[in-house]
Amino acid sequence: MNHPHSRLRAGDPEAFRELFREHSSLVYRHAVRVTGNWALAEDVVSLTFLEAWRLRGKLRDEGDSPRPWLMGIAVNVLRNTTRAARRHNMAMARMPVTDPVPDFADELVGRMADSEQLAAARTALGRLRRSEREVFALCVWSGLGYAEAAATLGIPVGTVRSRLSRARTRLRRLADDELRAAKKTGVQQNAAKKNPEPLPIPGQVQGGRSIAARPHKETHR
Repeated sequence: MNHPHSRLRAGDPEAFRELFREHSSLVYRHAVRVTGNWALAEDVVSLTFLEAWRLRGKLRDEGDSPRPWLMGIAVNVLRNTTRAARRHNMAMARMPVTDPVPDFADELVGRMADSEQLAAARTALGRLRRSEREVFALCVWSGLGYAEAAATLGIPVGTVRSRLSRARTRLRRLADDELRAAKKTGVQQNAAKKNPEPLPIPGQVQGGRSIAARPHKETHR
């Protein structure tokens, strides 16, 4: 009896359509959470399934679901896609957020309370080691089990557990620090807007010199 994966290895178009229908949303949600960019996440989905088609011959008969194999491809695509844009994304995440996260983001990014929390979490995640970041994103944000994450990354289950534990501890502290810093910056900016530097008025002493009021005519003598 043929293994269910044999249809994918053979390049059966219907098998790949089923693969896309069942797992494209998982890849998309994972990419959104890792990159914080919906447009880039769409590119990651396209590249992941193109790579899956190209690498279909390497899919082995292990397990009933191709999900770990597919997510392994997605992780590699994300590594290559985000490498050049990482500094830009981190800089953008530190900027004051003025636009709220769209309503549909609740389904995509895990019900963050607001866009400031999303920006803080993404910035903090970027400060983790890549190994910790990938395990956290797979297990916490994308809901893979330890065994699936281990198969996705090609590491032992025990390593997944230890990396996830370290990632949770560090990320909680880093996200809190980022959020506090963002709020402090926001408070300072609001205070500056409410209390702008007063303009000098005629007769006011400024820098040791008196700015005297003069008739308008004198300025044209």
